[in-house]
Amino acid sequence: MYPRLVIDRQKIKENTALLAEKAARMHIDLYTVSKVYCGIPAIVQASIDGGAKAVADSRLENFEKMGAINCDKVLLRLPMQSEVDRVIALCDISLNSEIETIKMLNQAAGKMSKKHRVILMIDLGDLREGILKSDVDETVKAIMGMEHIVLEGIGVNLTCYGGVIPGPENLGELASIAEKIEREYGIALNVVSGGNSSSLSLIDNGKMPTKINNLRLGEAIVLGRETAYGNTIIGAHEDAFVLEAEIIELKMKDSMPTGEIGVDAFGNKPNFVDKGKMLRAIAAIGRQDINPEGLTPLDERIEIIGASSDHMIMDLTKTGSSYQVGQIVQFRLDYGAMLKACTSEYIHKIII
Repeated sequence: MYPRLVIDRQKIKENTALLAEKAARMHIDLYTVSKVYCGIPAIVQASIDGGAKAVADSRLENFEKMGAINCDKVLLRLPMQSEVDRVIALCDISLNSEIETIKMLNQAAGKMSKKHRVILMIDLGDLREGILKSDVDETVKAIMGMEHIVLEGIGVNLTCYGGVIPGPENLGELASIAEKIEREYGIALNVVSGGNSSSLSLIDNGKMPTKINNLRLGEAIVLGRETAYGNTIIGAHEDAFVLEAEIIELKMKDSMPTGEIGVDAFGNKPNFVDKGKMLRAIAAIGRQDINPEGLTPLDERIEIIGASSDHMIMDLTKTGSSYQVGQIVQFRLDYGAMLKACTSEYIHKIII
């Protein structure tokens, strides 16, 4: 059935193994981030088999699918206070920045006779989650006094919101904070998490601070590229996920609409270039399922020229007679398109 997303487990395993080996040279462990593909257990398991130490996700619903997977489950998004009981039941570790929420996790863990581990997030300039540097001592002191909470480590998020690039300076600052905590409290932090796929370039150029021992990787594993500069990772697969859509109309038509141009279904006024007649194909997929701007046809002769909710229009002029109605067009996806495709209930997920 189409449209469908074809996911290659072996390529996910090989991408993870490539990155895990690269990271291990600098004594860094990996968490595989499964949120983009909604925590599909078979894909998570492929990544764990490839060498990831734990699985990290933002949605508790995804962890409910993973019960049989034997590894630590790490909640990436800061816990909502309304879900602390579920967090303790489903996750071994959670990322946190609010002391009141950590207190509630402590109470919930006590009721279940559990120990829950937390990674305290520090804001180093990207302005997403994290406590301020000036609040580290007070927050750590409070956590150390909790009976059912263990300070697993500290971490930082960079690039995702503010676009701040990880470097020796900001990650060096995280390393210094970790050393100060260990020295003043007489503990050893298991995790000093230096960010996500945007931090990989520091491994390649030998600039990763030695205290950093963990990365949380999503895009690097699923798409084979780092996210600081968008570079492809040498030796990684870029096509572990391939989208397939069926052609439902194929006709020679004008490239310019006829009549007065208003706004489209999404409130935008479209612009068109007059290319004369073109072989226009419609695929049975649309903006309800994907971001068409994030798709790249595997056939380089094809150009995506637009989409409505349920239809995607393509220029197949350069393909000649290569395609017919009912045939399939394949696409690579960027992270945003993959996120939407995996979330769409109308796109079938095929695991090979």
